[in-house]
Amino acid sequence: MVAGRSSGDPGDLLPLVFARPQEAVGQARALLAARPEPYAASVAHQVIGIWERDFGDLSAGLRHLRQALRQALRLAAGSGSGNREADVLATLGAAYVHAGRSRQGLATLDRAVARASGVTLARVLFRRAYVYWVLGRHRQALADLRPAIPLLDRAGDVIWTARALTLRATVDLAMGLADRAAADFAAAERLWDATGQEHDKAVAVENRGMAAFRTGDLPAALGHFDEAARRYAKLGTPAFVLAAQRCGVLLAAGLAPEALHEADAAIDLLDRMGGQRTRRAELMLVAARSAEAAGDPKAAAERAAAATRLFSAQDRPWWEAHARLAACQARLTLGEVSGRLLRTATSVAGRLAELGSPEATQGSLVAGRIALALGRSGDAERHLTAAARGRRQGPALNRVDGWAAQALLAESGGRPRAMLEACRRGLDLLDEHRMTLGSSELRARVTAQGAELATLAQREAFRRRDPRRLLVWSERWRAAVLAVPPARPPEDPELVRDLTAFREISSRIAATGGVSVLRREHDRLEREIRARSLRMGGQGGGSGHRLDVPALLDAVGDGRLVEIVALDGRLVVLLCGGGRVRLFEAGRLDDAAGEAAHVRAGLRRMAYQGSAARLALVEEGGRRLERLLLGAAASHLGDGPVVVVPPGLLHGVPWAVLPSLRDRVVSVSPSAGAWLRTRSIGPLGGRVVLVRGPGLASGGSEVPALTSLYGEATVLSGGAASGQAVLQELGGSRIAHIAAHGTFRADSPLFSSLEMDDGPLIVHDLERLRGAPYQLILSSCDSGALEPVGADELLGLAAALLPLGTAGIVASLVPVHDEAVVPLMVALHESLRAGRTLAESLRDARAATTTGPSPTPLALATAWSFTAIGAA
Repeated sequence: MVAGRSSGDPGDLLPLVFARPQEAVGQARALLAARPEPYAASVAHQVIGIWERDFGDLSAGLRHLRQALRQALRLAAGSGSGNREADVLATLGAAYVHAGRSRQGLATLDRAVARASGVTLARVLFRRAYVYWVLGRHRQALADLRPAIPLLDRAGDVIWTARALTLRATVDLAMGLADRAAADFAAAERLWDATGQEHDKAVAVENRGMAAFRTGDLPAALGHFDEAARRYAKLGTPAFVLAAQRCGVLLAAGLAPEALHEADAAIDLLDRMGGQRTRRAELMLVAARSAEAAGDPKAAAERAAAATRLFSAQDRPWWEAHARLAACQARLTLGEVSGRLLRTATSVAGRLAELGSPEATQGSLVAGRIALALGRSGDAERHLTAAARGRRQGPALNRVDGWAAQALLAESGGRPRAMLEACRRGLDLLDEHRMTLGSSELRARVTAQGAELATLAQREAFRRRDPRRLLVWSERWRAAVLAVPPARPPEDPELVRDLTAFREISSRIAATGGVSVLRREHDRLEREIRARSLRMGGQGGGSGHRLDVPALLDAVGDGRLVEIVALDGRLVVLLCGGGRVRLFEAGRLDDAAGEAAHVRAGLRRMAYQGSAARLALVEEGGRRLERLLLGAAASHLGDGPVVVVPPGLLHGVPWAVLPSLRDRVVSVSPSAGAWLRTRSIGPLGGRVVLVRGPGLASGGSEVPALTSLYGEATVLSGGAASGQAVLQELGGSRIAHIAAHGTFRADSPLFSSLEMDDGPLIVHDLERLRGAPYQLILSSCDSGALEPVGADELLGLAAALLPLGTAGIVASLVPVHDEAVVPLMVALHESLRAGRTLAESLRDARAATTTGPSPTPLALATAWSFTAIGAA
C-alpha cells in the first residue's frame, strides 16, 4: 500500500498519517469541512484522533475518536459490518490506555476483537498487543502477535506486517532477547523499504538504536537516535519514546546531568501539549534514574515516587516494579536504610525476576546492599548470590553489576582473594567495553561504572597496609583514558567543516557582541560537533592499562613520586622512591579541595590586584595545603625531583605554593602509568613553533624574544595564526609555544579553547592531530585547567594531548597577567634551550623572576600559577 490517495478512497488517509502526518491531518480536516457521509467522516475523525493521540493533545484526540466511533456505528447499522467499528474501537482503546484509563482501554479493545474479522481482526490484535506492551504485559502481547503476524503476511498487508514484526522485536528487547529482536527488526526494515511510510521508517531507525543499546554499542545507539530525531523533526512529530530511550543511553554513557536535562525538557513539552500520560510516567522514571546518577538522590526519590503512583494508577505492574526499584536505590543512597526498605526491595527484586526483567540483577543488588547496611548477612548473601548470576550474560554494563555483586558477596563472607578477583574481572570487562567507545569524553565518563570495584580493592589493600598493592589498584582505574588516543579519524571532512564553521561563528560573535542568530548557529554547531564525537566507535580490545611497579621505581630512582589516593573521603599518600613504596595518611579530600580553591582565588586576585596582604594569605594557604595533601610525607621528599600524581579533584592545586615544593623540580601527572609512558616518548623532529594569538595585553611580546633565542623557528602571528595553520605546524614539532588567550569550559571540557586569529581552537581540534608536539608551553590563562569526570579521569586541553604523544606541558591553572608572563616564559625557554626538562626549566624560571630581597606579589603569583605536566 502506498502513502497517498490515488484511489480516492478516504481509507487511504489512514496509512498517510504515519507517512506524511501533517498532510494527512490537513486532508482529514478538509474532508470534514465538506460534511462527508459516515464512512469518510469516521476515517477523517480517526486520522485526526490518531495525530492528536500520538503527537498532540490527547484530550482532543479522544474527542475525535469518539466522533469517529459514532460515525462508524451509524455505518455498521446500515451495512451490518463491524470492521469499521472494530478498527476505530482499537484506536480508541489505545488512546484510553495512554490517557491512564487502562481498564477502559482494554475493555474497548476486547470489544474491537469481538467485532472484527479477517485482516481487520489481525490489525486489532496488533493494537491490543501494542497496548499490552505499553502496560508491560509482555507475554500477553506476544500471545496476540502470534496469530496476527501470519494473518497479515498471508493477506500481503506490508505495512501492518512490518508494524507487527517491529512490535514483537520491541517486546523481545524489553525481555532481554536482543538476538531475536534483531532478526525481526531487520525483516521489518526490508518491508518498510517498499513503502512510503516515512514516520514508520523513522521508528525503524529508532529501533536500530534500541537494539544497539541493548547489545552495549553506545556510539551506534546514539547515531541511530540522532538520525531518527532528524527524521521526526522533518515530519513535525514529537518523539517522546525516543527521548526516553536516548536518556537511557546517556545514562549508560555517564552523561547523567545531560540525561536529566533532556528528560525534564521532554516532560515539560509533553505537559504543555497535553500529551500521553503513559509517556509522562515513563519519562518521570527516566528522570528519577538520571537524578540518582547525577548525585541528587532526594530529587530521584521524589520522581521515582511520582512515577510509581502514575504506573499504579495506570495498572502497569511491569513499569511500577521498575519505578519502585528506582525509589529503593534513591532511599539507600540517602541513607534511609531500614527493615521496611529491605522488605520493599526484596519484594521488588522478586517481582522483577518474575516479570523476566533484565533489571532483576540490579534489583537483587540493591536489596543486597540494603541488607549489608543493616548487617543482615543471611539476606545479603541470598540477594547478592542472585545478583551475581548476572555477571555471566547480558550487555557489558549489566555484567559489571553482576561482578560488583560477586565482589560484595566475597567481601561480606571474609574472602578477600575472591573479592579481588571479582574486582579484577569486573574492571577488565568494563575496560573492554570502554575501548568500544571512540570519544574520549565517553571513555572518561563511563569509568564511573567501575568506581565501586576499584574502591573495594583499594580498601582491602589499605586494610592490609600494603602500599604496593594500594598503588597498583589505585592506578588500575586512574586516568585510564589517557593510555589510548581517541579513535576519531583526523580526515573526517564533515567534522573539519563543522570545526571550521564553529571557529568562524565564534569569531563573528566576539566581533559583534553576539547577535542572536549567530549564537543560535554557534550552539547548533557545538551540539553537532559533540554529537559527532559521541557517535564515534572505538577499536575494541583492552587498553593494557597496568602498572609495572618495579619499572616505576627504577624510573623514579633517587627522586620521589607522590601518588595521592582519595579513599572514603580521606587522603592517603603513597611515596615512591629509593626502591620502595611507603604509605602515609594525610587530610580530608573535601578540605584539601576547598583550600586549593581558596589559594587559586588568591592567585587570581594577586595577578591583577597584587598586594602584600593577599600574598600572606596565599602563603598561609600553601602551608595548610601541604599539611592536608602530604601529611608526614612532606619530610621524606629527599632532595631530588618530585612527581605528584593527585586524584582528579586535586589537579587544580598550584603545587608551587607548597613550601616543601616551592624551590624544587616538580612535575604533575594524571597517573604514575602516564608518567612512565611519557618518559619513553621521544621528539619526532626538531622544529620549534611559536604562535601569537590576538588580543593579548602584552601583544605576545615573548614571541619576538623567543624567535631571537631559537634563531630558526616557525612563527605564526599577525593574522597567520589561523586554527588550521596552527594545527598543521604543531604536528610533530619538538617545542611549541602558544601565547594566546585560553578559556576553560568546566561545563563542556572538550570545548575549552585557545583563541586564534580566526576563532577558538578547541580540544576537538587538537584530538585530530596525527602527531602532537613533544613539548608544549601554553602561556595563556587557565590553559592547564582540567575537569575531573568518571571514576578518576580528566578532560581538558592538557588531557587531550598526552595520549597523542606530547611528553610534557607547561600551562597555567588560573588567569595570569599577560605582561607579567613574558619574563617568566623567556627565562623558561632559556633553560629549556640549555637542555633541561620542562619541570627543571620552570623551576629555574621561577627562581630567575622571583629572586631578590623583595619579589613583587605579581611576579610570585605568576610564577606559582604555572605547572609542569608530564615527564619531558
